[in-house]
Amino acid sequence: MAERKLTGKIAPERILMTALPRPDPDLIAGFLSLGDASGILSDIMDELGITGVLPASWFRPTMAGACIVGPALTVRNIALREHPYEAARAKVNGMAEFEAHNLAESGDVIVIDGVAGVSNMGGISAQTGKRQGEAGAIVSGGIRDVPHSRNVGYPVWATEVTPMTGKWRIETVEINGDVNIGGVRVSPGDIAFADDTGVCFIPRARAREVLELALKKAAAEERKCRLIDEGLPVADLPTNA
Repeated sequence: MAERKLTGKIAPERILMTALPRPDPDLIAGFLSLGDASGILSDIMDELGITGVLPASWFRPTMAGACIVGPALTVRNIALREHPYEAARAKVNGMAEFEAHNLAESGDVIVIDGVAGVSNMGGISAQTGKRQGEAGAIVSGGIRDVPHSRNVGYPVWATEVTPMTGKWRIETVEINGDVNIGGVRVSPGDIAFADDTGVCFIPRARAREVLELALKKAAAEERKCRLIDEGLPVADLPTNA
């Protein structure tokens, strides 16, 4: 791929990688085939001793029924030192998630280690992400313009919703470095999975192992559900699903 022209919204040395480690397409397709399976993935990750599951009560989805899977393209924000009103008058905008959109490839998930109480992503940003082909975004911190992101079909999972802009309150200090999302360390290229029930971050090196076990568990649960529908007595239902 040709080298991407940068937007200049963040210093180039703060972009730790301009291209993510790409997962095999069959890996993403496999996770997508599970459907809304964060519960299954959570069980498998427990069994494998992998930390990386967060509840939807913390990271609330903006679009009911949405399910996304893709490599994490990470952004780290901090609070600006300037008083927001001074920064607003001086038009000091330190946000640079648009650089992440600029670097994104189809299917990527923008993962923002953000600032609480203010918006780390708005509607125009979401629309840009949709245009870029991103699967969606997961934001530790506030977002805004939820109807806008819904209307363009760009799902976001966030810890807060607020009308207060981050333009004069946030500085993006790193792109594609390790981030802390709800106490979970997420590296660029890790697999991000999110549905109505929660969010799972699967380390890239363990993703195929998790998927293989999750597919087996999903098949066992499907069989158990079929037996329930067929009327098999409760005492005779399999217990290993």
